[in-house]
Amino acid sequence: MLSNSFASEATDIKNLVINKELKKYSDIRFLDIRNKELNLNDYKGNLVILNFWATWCAPCKDEMPSLDLLSENPNLDNLKIFPINIGQDTYEKSLIFFEDLKIKNLEIYFDPPNTLAKKFKLRGLPTTILFNKDGLEFARIIGSIDFLDEKFINWLSNFN
Repeated sequence: MLSNSFASEATDIKNLVINKELKKYSDIRFLDIRNKELNLNDYKGNLVILNFWATWCAPCKDEMPSLDLLSENPNLDNLKIFPINIGQDTYEKSLIFFEDLKIKNLEIYFDPPNTLAKKFKLRGLPTTILFNKDGLEFARIIGSIDFLDEKFINWLSNFN
């Protein structure tokens, strides 16, 4: 359960929307680069970030390096980050996007044919969905964010 202190600390973080009620989803699946299916349920016990992006999305390009570095934060050792391409880009195009931005910590994931985009009712890119250790959505980031912002990291560490 989210406490009001966590919510109030985060109210001035740009683009962060904290859920009034935790949201439960069933059957959240996506693909890795080898077309192997991953299930979000397998990551219960971890703080999970699903970041939805596409190669043609300029704000996605702006935020991806900070998302990459967030994964190195020693205070967030229980954090799992899944950048999921929903732009129907090929693996090669996605790989070039990551190489151009010097992304070294994150893997590329896919959501064909945009089943998660529909399930989560995404309205634009980038959108980042945060799940607690019980696999429940507790917040979203609509648009881009600096994932290295100290206020954001301090807020997020409350859930780790």
